[in-house]
Parts: sequence; C-alpha cells; structure tokens
Amino acid sequence: MSVDSAFHSPRALLRLQVEAEADPGALSRVLEQFQNINVLPRRVIAELDMDGVLHIQLDVLGINEERLSRIAATLGQVTTVLAAFWHYV
Repeated sequence: MSVDSAFHSPRALLRLQVEAEADPGALSRVLEQFQNINVLPRRVIAELDMDGVLHIQLDVLGINEERLSRIAATLGQVTTVLAAFWHYV
C-alpha cells in the first residue's frame, strides 16, 4: 500500500481536535457525534488548560475524511466550540 493510499484508507487513523470553552456539556456533545454514527473512538483525551479552554482529542478508525469533515463543521457551529479540525495521525 502506498503512502498516499494509506491516507485515504478507512483504516487510516484520523485525529479530531476540538477546543471549547470550559462548558460541562462540551465533551458529551463531541462524543455524541460519534455515538450517532455508531463509531467508537480508539482514544479520547480531554484536558482543561489554565486559561479555561477545554482541549479534546479523539483518534478514530473506520471513518472517511468527508464524514469527519462534516463532524468538525457541525461542532464548529456549537457556540461553546472555539475550533474543530482533523488531521491524519
């Protein structure tokens, strides 16, 4: 498998990164996006920094780039979300 085809494979590991205000519901809103499509993230990390920004990182397999882009766009419309983007791991 070439490097280029690995990036477009459903087996490619993708990482969604979300920055949100310190809102107790932010983490559940992010995870709900994956529950709705029946995808269990391989790893979830959430950390509240000293400035009150919640950093959420999810690693997922079995999802294509287009769907993850739609999830990031949906999350970007949530008022407490400051940024949402994904990249290959």
